[in-house]
Amino acid sequence: MYFNKNNNFFHGIMFHHFHDNSIHKNSQGSLNKDDFYKIINFIGKKNILDANLFFEKFKHNKLKENEVCITFDDAIKCQIDIALPVLEDLKIKSFFFVYTSIFEGKPDNLEFFRYFRTNYFNSIEEFYENFYKILDKDLKTFFKKNQKKIKSIKTKFPFYSVEDIKFRLIRDTFLTKKKYEETMFLMFKEKRFNQKNLLKKLFFQKEDLNELNNLGHIIGLHSHNHPTMLENLNYEDQKNEYEKCMNIISEILNKPKHEIKYMSHPCGSYNKDTLQILDDLGLELGFKQIMEIEVERGMNKVNNSHLEIARQDHSEILKRMN
Repeated sequence: MYFNKNNNFFHGIMFHHFHDNSIHKNSQGSLNKDDFYKIINFIGKKNILDANLFFEKFKHNKLKENEVCITFDDAIKCQIDIALPVLEDLKIKSFFFVYTSIFEGKPDNLEFFRYFRTNYFNSIEEFYENFYKILDKDLKTFFKKNQKKIKSIKTKFPFYSVEDIKFRLIRDTFLTKKKYEETMFLMFKEKRFNQKNLLKKLFFQKEDLNELNNLGHIIGLHSHNHPTMLENLNYEDQKNEYEKCMNIISEILNKPKHEIKYMSHPCGSYNKDTLQILDDLGLELGFKQIMEIEVERGMNKVNNSHLEIARQDHSEILKRMN
């Protein structure tokens, strides 16, 4: 049984990567088609609401404790190729949260980096080892100083290993974005990896967005450039991230901006400025990345506001099933 005392409240189920061992390779945290069917069966199809119904019931305060919706982040092509046929087979309509620099041919390098570490190393541990080596920094002091933070993140995001968390801390706090990317590009060069031909393989195209919309799925905001630490941006830069995202989705779908009312926070990163900006843009439903009450954000309940609705990562569900 999916619902228990820890998740017996309405929430979203969060998905990112899928694999078919053909076009889309098996990678850290990815699911195949059968896994996706099994997760839906474990949750119970009767408990999964179509995205538009979830929103309408939420708006009228009528969601039940055992009602969830399915959400996808990052506009990753494997969602179209592998997850969408399952959704259509089961007649489930979902939320797809997209960042929009990909439609300008300028995606964040996040997916290229993921593809690289998945396909050019024998394991994620080998990648981390090579990354630290090429970075050529003594990180022991940094990790020791951040022991409490590592434990705290592990509690919030149990689907990450400790090594995953250490790497993300290096990426997001120890290094500047520029330095991190320079390090990765050095590794690209060392392995003779060229990401230029991967755009259509890794990301949604405009026609994918229109197909989802025409099928009745809901498209929402996920920022323009997908910064991993959006909360560190100033007010104007955050505003620009979401205004550009809304404008581009509106243009691609030929839909008025006021009809785009949904979003999810990239990497779960936001602050009070973000919430104010989203409110001003008319967003009525937003999802975070975790199932916890974040006291440090001033929360007093898990679904703290209309822009802070909890989500369960699929990997945690798989753990319970296995």
